[in-house]
Amino acid sequence: MAAGAAVTELELERRVMAAVKASAERGDPPLLQAAEAARCIREGPTASAPGGGLALSQALVTNLCFAHNTAAMWKLLDQAMLSRLVDPLHTLALLTPRVVPSRREQPEAYRLYLDLLGRYAVAPVYPERMENKDMLAKSIDGAMQLSHRFGFQHLDFGHTVILFVLSLVNMLIDCILDDCGLPVTSADEHGNRNDMNFNGNGRSLDRGDEHREHLRRKNILMSIEVVEKVTANKIVQVFLRLVNRNTPENFNYLLRKLPLIGALKKKNTLSPYNLLDSLIMNIQNVISTDYQLDRKRLLGVPVSIQPCSSAVYSIFRAGKVSCWISFDMFMENAMDGRHLHAISSVEYLTELSKTLQVLNRATWQETFQALWISALRLVQRGPDASEGPFPSLDSRLCMLLAIIPLSIATIVKEEVGNLEGETTSVIRGQLVSSLQILRQFFGLLSPPPAAVHLANTAARKAAVVLSNLKNGRENMYTSFKDSPSIKAVGNMLHLIVEACITRNLIDTSAYFWPGYVVPLKESSPVQESPWPSLVEGSPLIELKDALMVTPASSVAELEKLYSFAVSGSPEEKLAASKILCGASLLRGWNIQEHVVQMVLKLLSTFLPLDSGPEGRYVQHMPMLHALVSGISSIDTVHILSMYGLVPEVASMLMPLCEIFGSLPPSDHRSCKFEEASVYSVFSCAFLSLLRLWKFHRPPIENALSRRGVSVWSELHLDFLLLLRNSHSSLKNLSKVTQSSIFELDTPFQKPVYIDSFPKLRAWYFQNQACIASTLSSACSRTTVLHVANMILKIICHNKVPKGGALSVNTQSTANSSTSSSPAGAQEDMCQWPTLPAWEILEAVPFVLEAVLTSCAHGRLSSRDLVTGLRDLAGFLPASLAAIVSYFSAEVTRGIWKPVMLNGMDWPSPAATLPVVESETKEVLAFAGVHINICPRPRFVMPMLPLPIAALISLSITVKMDEFSHLHGIIGQGIEICTTSSSWPTAQIIGALWSQKVRRWHDFIILACSQSPFTRDNTAVAQLIRSCFSSFIGPLVDGRSCFAANRGVANLLGQTFDEKAHRLAVAPGFLYMRSCRLFPNNSFVCEEILEVVVERAHALANACSSDRPARLRSDSLPLSAASSLVEQIASLAATMLCHAGMQHNRRIHISSCSPRFGCKHLGSRRNVASLHFNIHIQKATGCR
Repeated sequence: MAAGAAVTELELERRVMAAVKASAERGDPPLLQAAEAARCIREGPTASAPGGGLALSQALVTNLCFAHNTAAMWKLLDQAMLSRLVDPLHTLALLTPRVVPSRREQPEAYRLYLDLLGRYAVAPVYPERMENKDMLAKSIDGAMQLSHRFGFQHLDFGHTVILFVLSLVNMLIDCILDDCGLPVTSADEHGNRNDMNFNGNGRSLDRGDEHREHLRRKNILMSIEVVEKVTANKIVQVFLRLVNRNTPENFNYLLRKLPLIGALKKKNTLSPYNLLDSLIMNIQNVISTDYQLDRKRLLGVPVSIQPCSSAVYSIFRAGKVSCWISFDMFMENAMDGRHLHAISSVEYLTELSKTLQVLNRATWQETFQALWISALRLVQRGPDASEGPFPSLDSRLCMLLAIIPLSIATIVKEEVGNLEGETTSVIRGQLVSSLQILRQFFGLLSPPPAAVHLANTAARKAAVVLSNLKNGRENMYTSFKDSPSIKAVGNMLHLIVEACITRNLIDTSAYFWPGYVVPLKESSPVQESPWPSLVEGSPLIELKDALMVTPASSVAELEKLYSFAVSGSPEEKLAASKILCGASLLRGWNIQEHVVQMVLKLLSTFLPLDSGPEGRYVQHMPMLHALVSGISSIDTVHILSMYGLVPEVASMLMPLCEIFGSLPPSDHRSCKFEEASVYSVFSCAFLSLLRLWKFHRPPIENALSRRGVSVWSELHLDFLLLLRNSHSSLKNLSKVTQSSIFELDTPFQKPVYIDSFPKLRAWYFQNQACIASTLSSACSRTTVLHVANMILKIICHNKVPKGGALSVNTQSTANSSTSSSPAGAQEDMCQWPTLPAWEILEAVPFVLEAVLTSCAHGRLSSRDLVTGLRDLAGFLPASLAAIVSYFSAEVTRGIWKPVMLNGMDWPSPAATLPVVESETKEVLAFAGVHINICPRPRFVMPMLPLPIAALISLSITVKMDEFSHLHGIIGQGIEICTTSSSWPTAQIIGALWSQKVRRWHDFIILACSQSPFTRDNTAVAQLIRSCFSSFIGPLVDGRSCFAANRGVANLLGQTFDEKAHRLAVAPGFLYMRSCRLFPNNSFVCEEILEVVVERAHALANACSSDRPARLRSDSLPLSAASSLVEQIASLAATMLCHAGMQHNRRIHISSCSPRFGCKHLGSRRNVASLHFNIHIQKATGCR
């Protein structure tokens, strides 16, 4: 059969050439000659077979190379390719292995081939039918041997085209280097120099033919022009970028040729220096640019951008390079749930966007696009499941779908107010363009599993509108119930578009974007939202469970629910309160600001800021319990912080604490959070209030302040109240509340002072006194001592030796146990007293001092100590705050001896401690920090100071799943214990916790990895340098080195891989989580400045013009050096800003020093200093 096929092919070629010859004799132009050849193919023996164009190109190329190598045949082939009688890519694939190896003996053919390559390789037209694509892919693969060359068993059409383009680029560069006499280490036969002096028949080339030799030299220049044109093409750059993403080993071969290309500039025979520079920049832009596309023309093909893969380091790129690293680092910093912010992220991002837009000389389209890209990276870095006491994915999606749209809305409103006439739609058009470009980054648009259903729902909404329009319905925006069979596939773009439409940033014309709606064909039923049923009048109680887990989609639905909360029955009020704090608050991103406002407005209606009748509070206790419990979760508190509502929330919780802390409980039972009671409402409100400010900070901060750490860098209650009152006063004064998310009602607008709440004020000052010094040896209030003794009798009942009962006595009241007791003091010692919570909290520090002292002296066992503390926390969960505050302060005093964690008296970490230490060391090493994290000898038994041991033992006995709101309180105490103790405690605490909560393994390892930075400046310095190396590239021997992996992805990390065996933490991420723990901010400032100086010196050396001319081929262009300085300055300023740097002015002055080494930059010697000064001023302003 093979012989028969060969005969048929030969016969076909003969018939084609006969038809061409006959047409030429008639004087037909080349186009008609090509048409005659195509007709001959159609009428031949293969007429019934598909792919006639492939057979025609095979016949023409076979005769052209080189039996009929005439100018007429090349013109005929050109017309056939132009009219698409033959496929251009297939024709080039057939020509390449025939013409390129014979380019020296056939320079005329090679020149004509280069001409075709330059015209048809950059603008290919692909067939639409799938069977034609398969045949074309197989033919191209067979001609170029792509499968064999790149090691693939099977290639589809897309892979074939991409690898073919890569082969062409490699082949052209190899030919250029080979023809110029440079060594080529290539496995590609097109660049083989073995046949350089011989033609296809083995005869020596005639070097005496000056005309042909001149043509060969011109072909080298033409090859440079063609390869520069091909690599500059946007589509080709996308293809090469895909190669770099998926098979970097193939692209690295291309990168290794760049130094040789630079060496060509030393050759006197070549003069196109600008083309060589452009060629190098084109290849570098493939890996240094992800989303800086041509703003004038959108790319017409999909771009596969992997999550978090944007790199801003473009060493060879001329012109400006915008640096948006501040967006990424701010957003990641905002996800640290340990540190709440009193200033709204909306306000911060608005000002930061306007600042960066000016600094980067960018359009609003580029600025908005950078915002979206940074937020999409943030979502991709987040885990799908909650890991430790930190915000989960909901907070990251809140940043993308609520905070950023609100920031853009503020910018658009300001810009529209400054414009006049027809230009008011300009900025909205730029916003639409930024959204349309996002479609090309489908690697970032892949929704997390938790958001897939919501993304599909958003896409289905657009599909329903298009379906209604197609069917001629009058109302296009009908309910989903009218179109139950319509489904669509959604991604993050659909959620972003819906968030913008809801806030009137764009209109529903986005539904008509090409490719926006992708139908989904499956038979599974669609899960309908219960909210339309509520609006239509269905009973609220019947829909309660469904509404709790389904976010509302419109303000009208929220208003319907709010009416139940205000004027419904008691059962409906309770249900509405729980629903408002459910999925709509956490995941109703399109209307989240309205949900937040309704929740706080509903809470404020029950809270007069002065003392009121207690019966009113008790009457609404179930509803208040539901609201306070709803806003006390980790994610909710963090979301409220992102909206800048921490001061308002604090001022609302204070009246609740004052009132419910003054009421006695109704019985002796321990508190259960799921039940509405006096203690549960108080504990929820009190613990939520304390989480909003650093209530437990010990006096060690005063010592740290002398080393550069600001004492007031963290939130405190006085500051929160001052901020809240100033906000209220400014709004009342200016009457401008349009930019405020939360608008206060008139009764709630008067100032709030802590003096209005005497019980809370008394505890506040007592807590500060306990932190500042040990408890006083005398107490004038006998009632406090009696309550403390009652608590001691209960928690230590039958736990101390006979006759050795614990008690709290003072010198002034030595016989206090026989004195009169407060109400309830004569009750059975086995029952908890029915006392107001404030009286219990006032006595807790004395109880803790007694039990801790007794345990230290052996009168109370460690097990009984922990059991007693757990009983106390179970009776009044609010007492856990006093326990954490007292133990944290005692740790800083350094007066308690360490206890041995032997597994008998105290829990032993021995089973997991080696694993925790090993993984912590691996995480630090991955981030570029190499230090000894375990200074103690291996044979020494682990020990902890007694207060830390007691607090950790208590924390691992509390049921975390049940008391989820206790995470923040315990976590704050443990953090201060690990940072304040001189003993290396972090790994020991992590090992103990990992035995209790195994699903928090990664969180524990990450927390342990932050501990070295609290006391070791060497670790801090290594982390800072690792951040610069990961973002810019490493320094080797004082020179900047090119690295493929760099930029934001390498600095902050990529996607969170929950299936990975080891936790991998990027240096920038570790810096953002640890920068507030640095012991000396002055050292941080100096170290960052030193790194900037080193980088500037390296750039100056790279741009130096003092070297001989033959060594300047790889010199860094001044424009690229300027761009790099801008990026270095931006990263340095951002790192200083987030570290809480208090010496911006000092750094600003220092940056003017000539130490930057920019004097070597010639006329642009001040560029580096200028950029750094600008970005330092930006950091100062944004802070």
